[in-house]
Amino acid sequence: MFRVLMYCLLLSFLATGVQASETIRIGLNAPTTGNYKSEGLELRRGALLAVDEINRRGGILGQPLELISRNTAARAERARDNIEFFATQRVRMVLGGATSEEAIAAGKRARELGLLYFPTLGYANEITGREGHRHLFRETNSAWMSARVLGEYLSWHLPNRRYFYISLDDAWGHSMEQALRESTKSRDRARHGYARIPAHGARHDDYLAALKKAEASSADVLVVVLLGQNLVQTMRLANDMQLNKRVQVIVPNLTASLIEQAGPQVMEHVIGTKAWTWRVPEQTGSVEGHAFVDAYIRLHQGYPGSTAASAYAIVRQWADAVQRAGSSDSEAVITALENHRYSLLKDEQYWRDFDHQNVQAIYAVRVRSRSDIMQDRFKQDYFTIIHRLDGEEAAPSLDDWQQERGEELMLQ
Repeated sequence: MFRVLMYCLLLSFLATGVQASETIRIGLNAPTTGNYKSEGLELRRGALLAVDEINRRGGILGQPLELISRNTAARAERARDNIEFFATQRVRMVLGGATSEEAIAAGKRARELGLLYFPTLGYANEITGREGHRHLFRETNSAWMSARVLGEYLSWHLPNRRYFYISLDDAWGHSMEQALRESTKSRDRARHGYARIPAHGARHDDYLAALKKAEASSADVLVVVLLGQNLVQTMRLANDMQLNKRVQVIVPNLTASLIEQAGPQVMEHVIGTKAWTWRVPEQTGSVEGHAFVDAYIRLHQGYPGSTAASAYAIVRQWADAVQRAGSSDSEAVITALENHRYSLLKDEQYWRDFDHQNVQAIYAVRVRSRSDIMQDRFKQDYFTIIHRLDGEEAAPSLDDWQQERGEELMLQ
């Protein structure tokens, strides 16, 4: 009888121990192959840094946090299929992705399975516009927000110029080009020409043909609405043609990994936008921002980019919402996030309730000269902030959003 009693006590102890050590899981959709694998590495580094920090502080609701990653190869169908895998692993939310198509496809499947989805590197207006829903929150800025800060800067410093657009033939490429045409008053396609790059399978001849068309247009400003290897290859060809020396090049969404891949000499003096750089914490007096930069440098011997910062902030914000809600249930977390204001890596931001867009200051930046970059200890101090636009001015208004949504005027 004594042995039976001890056996039952042991089983009870083991069961209690297992329950106490159960983790709360989150999923990361990150490209580890293909055009955007460098961005995928940054996403993973930022997310893991947040997970480690949360666990050092005791986890969430007394349970450790665990990150599960899956490769998307920047393909919408793989990003969507990964959501199903994450659901079988009992994750409570998913973040990631490198394209707007991934964000839309994965976000829809996450909603069907009752999971929250936080896209990264997805800038198309549609994500929080007509394709937005209750289970999706976007921390990164939209095409509209990038266009607003660029439009204001360019109207002051490069007025009345002729533009040429080289854009990716996908949701983000179309919405970014349209938003920039509106903000720079370059709507007339006869005067301000364009070329399209295939969303998948683009080749050297595609990039070259677009650049030759731009060169023949006599444009003053070349807007390159591309990311990943599409941008890298286009910029290298533009440099070979010396076209980037004769026109002002605009790349709406710049990342540190793009500069590294294309090379500082190829990218010097390019103008674009950022929601964050490693120097922003110093400008805004952000203590936690400084701590994040220092921790990243210790681990990786380099500066964090905006991609890593976004992944870090998403994990921290979701964990904080779970803690406030006292539950990782999606509906409870949605309520905790909506209209929540916070300061983490910069000055104040908030998750807007009607569209789930994160409203934050957006910066226009210029890539520094190669000689200046080479003087830095890591040779990674790429950007000079040249203009700032407050988040409320940059983000679309409720009226703008409702016009895009059509008849569906509330998130479902």
